[in-house]
Amino acid sequence: MKGLGISIKQFSKLSNIIDDTLRFDAEHYQIKYEQIDEAITKNNHCVLRELLAMPVITGHTPSMKIERFYGGEIRFVKTDNLRENKIVDVFTDYLTVEGNEEIINSALKADDVIVTVIGATFDVVGRSAIIRKSHLPANINQNIALIRLDKTKINPTYFNAYLNTKYGRGSLHHHSRQTEQVNLNCREVERVLVPLFNQLEAGIESLSTKADIVAEQATTVYAQAETMLLDTLSMANLSPSTEKINIKSFKDSFAATGRLDAEYYQPKYEDCQAHVLAYPNGWQSLMQACNLNDENFSPDDSTVYKYIELADIDDFGGIVGCTEAPGNELPSRARRIVKAGDVLISSIEGSLSSCAIIQEKMDAALCSTGFYVINSDKINAETLLVLFKSALMQNILKQACSGTILTAINKSEFLNIPVPLIELVVQKKITSLVQESFSLKDESERLLVVAKRAVEIAIEHDENAALTYIKTKTLSVVQVESTEHD
Repeated sequence: MKGLGISIKQFSKLSNIIDDTLRFDAEHYQIKYEQIDEAITKNNHCVLRELLAMPVITGHTPSMKIERFYGGEIRFVKTDNLRENKIVDVFTDYLTVEGNEEIINSALKADDVIVTVIGATFDVVGRSAIIRKSHLPANINQNIALIRLDKTKINPTYFNAYLNTKYGRGSLHHHSRQTEQVNLNCREVERVLVPLFNQLEAGIESLSTKADIVAEQATTVYAQAETMLLDTLSMANLSPSTEKINIKSFKDSFAATGRLDAEYYQPKYEDCQAHVLAYPNGWQSLMQACNLNDENFSPDDSTVYKYIELADIDDFGGIVGCTEAPGNELPSRARRIVKAGDVLISSIEGSLSSCAIIQEKMDAALCSTGFYVINSDKINAETLLVLFKSALMQNILKQACSGTILTAINKSEFLNIPVPLIELVVQKKITSLVQESFSLKDESERLLVVAKRAVEIAIEHDENAALTYIKTKTLSVVQVESTEHD
């Protein structure tokens, strides 16, 4: 009864021939999963467990009550960090060496592939990425599975590209189960079907290498924009005080600021404020220098929107993903509509560096009320981005935070932040660099999409068709060398 979208199975055939499991949930037997299996099995293939260097495992979370486990330099990868084919470099926690030892079995190595196995929806489960040396040292929590492959049997980069295809992701979803959450256990991950090709693996590896090189170029160019801004602000001349004690009279403290918390009066914050106030080109309060969009927007229940939240922001001011859902399925904090050229600035302490520019592809999207949405006629978007991500403005933002359970910047404090008015000639150079960085990132992502599509073409047609596709799509790739800008 496939025409009706119904798949009827006899009880005697419920036991899966490949993995000898017995599933009674109807979700497991959907026709779309039969079609995925048919597409994969018409090619040379095997199950994942035959390709492993070690059994699939998940990570864990060291006790949050033990402070010495946290605050080190070892990245702790959680669900929000793992997106489709990438690791978002904004980590809420870093482990110490001692904390990492608590979960040492899941310590990551280069060429490991990690997959989300627990999430609220199918959109979350099955995200995968390959670990590169630049991600290390790192470990994972219990919502992520570690797949360490036998490289003599399969290329990890090819395998990761496959998991990102509709077939790889579909095969993971096929073995998952939904209760309160969607989840996969490690043995179910090992049952995923994997198509095998002879020449395609090298082609995917080459594409991935090019993507990594272009991504590194993007990072280098963005760093040039940061350096230009820091030089303009004479940051080399700023050495914020390390003193923790600052004695203030009532007149100079609460009477002037309305703040009683000692953290607010740390000398380092005063030093940063004084540095902005002494900027040769002048300064203004944020309410004078920028426009703030804080109007609430009520989504239409049936209209599908793109929704941006903190976890969708990468370390360089880009938006690496979003939720697409009808208005009635979006969270109550999805109440800001944004337009191209707006800049998002997180209001939450601990995520203050999560700033981003809204590009054309995100025009008219919604964002969380955890962001302030600004634009300016005096400072362009790219300069605002680099400025608010700088150590100088991060300190000033942090000083403005207040609260107990949720520490954040309230509107009044935010609007009164002093903002240096960067010279227009410098703004133009920063804009050029940031736009170049974004273009390079887009090209890197395009190459990864080509790799993913090539695997799908190989599954649907044959390996030669996939290799031809790769050649066609990479002829136009221009290697952009990182250059110094005066």
